[in-house]
Amino acid sequence: MPSPHQEASNQFALLGQRRFAPFFATLFLGAANDNLFKFAFTVLLTYQLQVEWLPPRTAGLWIGAVFIAPFVLFSASSGQLADKFDKAQLIRGVKNLEVAIMALAAWGFARHAAGLLLACVFLMGLHSTLFGPVKYAYLPAHLHERELTGGNGMVETGTFLAILLGNLAGGLLMAVPATGARQVGWVCLALALLGRAAAWRIPATPPTDPALRLSANPIAETWRNLRLAHGNLVVFRSLLGISWMWFFGAVFLSQFPGFAREVLHGDVQVASLLLVVFSVGLGAGSLLCESLGRHHVEIGLVPLGALGMSLFTIDLYFASRSLPLPSGPGLREFLAGPANWRVMADLGLLSLCAGLYSVPMYALVQLRAQPSHRARIIAANNMLNALFMVASAVFASCLLGLGWSVPRVFLATGVVNVAVAAYIFLLVPEYLLRFFAWVLTHLVYRFRVQGAAAIPASGPAVLVCNHVSFVDAVLLMAASPRPVRFLMDHEIFRIPLLGWLFRLARAIPVAPRERQPQVYEAAFEQALHTLRDGDLLAIFPEGAITRDGRLQEFKPGVLRILERAQSEGLAVPVVPMALTHMWGSFFSRIEVRQGRNVAMVRPLRRGCLNRVGLRVGEPLPGGQLSCQTLRDAVQRLAQA
Repeated sequence: MPSPHQEASNQFALLGQRRFAPFFATLFLGAANDNLFKFAFTVLLTYQLQVEWLPPRTAGLWIGAVFIAPFVLFSASSGQLADKFDKAQLIRGVKNLEVAIMALAAWGFARHAAGLLLACVFLMGLHSTLFGPVKYAYLPAHLHERELTGGNGMVETGTFLAILLGNLAGGLLMAVPATGARQVGWVCLALALLGRAAAWRIPATPPTDPALRLSANPIAETWRNLRLAHGNLVVFRSLLGISWMWFFGAVFLSQFPGFAREVLHGDVQVASLLLVVFSVGLGAGSLLCESLGRHHVEIGLVPLGALGMSLFTIDLYFASRSLPLPSGPGLREFLAGPANWRVMADLGLLSLCAGLYSVPMYALVQLRAQPSHRARIIAANNMLNALFMVASAVFASCLLGLGWSVPRVFLATGVVNVAVAAYIFLLVPEYLLRFFAWVLTHLVYRFRVQGAAAIPASGPAVLVCNHVSFVDAVLLMAASPRPVRFLMDHEIFRIPLLGWLFRLARAIPVAPRERQPQVYEAAFEQALHTLRDGDLLAIFPEGAITRDGRLQEFKPGVLRILERAQSEGLAVPVVPMALTHMWGSFFSRIEVRQGRNVAMVRPLRRGCLNRVGLRVGEPLPGGQLSCQTLRDAVQRLAQA
């Protein structure tokens, strides 16, 4: 892991650093080579070479199936290798394999040897299977948490641009009369050699589990990997969410030729344009994740992406109905039709939302998966992705076989996406909570955090903050890169929307000891359990929301928790925090009605997008504190 001063200022700055640039070049060249080779082979079988056992109509399907097969067969083994051995050495070994495969493929293209080329498709699928777990396990070993989203965004953007350029180059090279196939072979070999040269500069990445015993049974190992992933339900359900994105994307990618021909009345150039729009949109969404998430792994973007995927897919269906016939099938005629621009806008926006959806999920899996098992969990994800892509082909084929049009297939996919997303988000409420926090801090307030690096990246800690409004907990949730559990006044759970939200967040209700001693004791036990699990606990020591904007006296409950944690041998630091400029907002108790201080009665009291902030102080040792010391620390931050 790099030291803090090496942290990149943004995702593009990573391209100038050795810990990322050679790795990025290697994966980009590999993805481009995969797709150039596959698409060129498909064009060869479709238009130039007649092979009785591989007819043109099904050539693309068979090539895709052969390429995906190794993901199902060998993903478990590739995950073991990535956890056991140095990842840089594995990448170089995989690139050596690619050079050998492309040398065979070059000979096969020169001889028009379809059988050999199909075998090379399988071997390139094996190459990608071996590279997949290494690729995603490499990033968290070299990037800070604040860089992880940007790094994944660059990887996703680079991968899809490489796919796009590889397909375009494969088609253009195969169009060269007489020598096209031979040129494809030489270009594939050159790309493999360039990838191997780039891999030479990838820095060493020590194994995470060098003592791992390799299993020769892929079925048993696959089941073991799935069980490892299932050990962390947030991670496992994120894997399912990622695999669903591949299902969703595969439906569109597989139907572009038919959509261009049957619905848009265009030729292969129009189909290529759809691929370009889709790839650029996905890349743009992937790159946006870093800035929208303020350089953190912001899973609140996932529901936003899912919502956009469905909305723009449904609008694509309506935009595709009764399109006027163009004056010709070419690209120029297609672009001359105003109605076609709505189709392209929907396609670009739904793919952009797919980028917002997928990148935070990938980053979350990398961040939350146990390091010693990370590559095997990613390998399990690769296998699930392959199965979901096969399922998407079956899904689309069945609907088309029933006489459905391509736009109706898109519509069905968008509607099913709503159901799948709702299922995942209800199973993992953290996504919805972070989405609510993201909306509040981007669309209601302009929220700025100072000193967020002081929040411990791992281990237990108590966050202590002033209590100004009913949404203070949501703001703290948005500021922390880790999940936070809150100890909160039981009265707040009676507020309809906020009560549901805090129950979803597993907030701990606490009541005055003299009135409800059982609730009081249960709250402290749950708070201690949170710290024992190594999680973050947030407390508002004033005990209630301020009624005059001033910091109230701190109650001793927080000290009791720290004392009990210390008695159990837990070293729990305390992080002081102060919310600023929240007093006077809609959610604070500034209004006086019938002699009572009330909140949430004048929505536009301070207009929209007010600047509010959170200042985070340096952690304090939990065993040497008093209520006054804590209050003074928070007061200094509030007045800074």
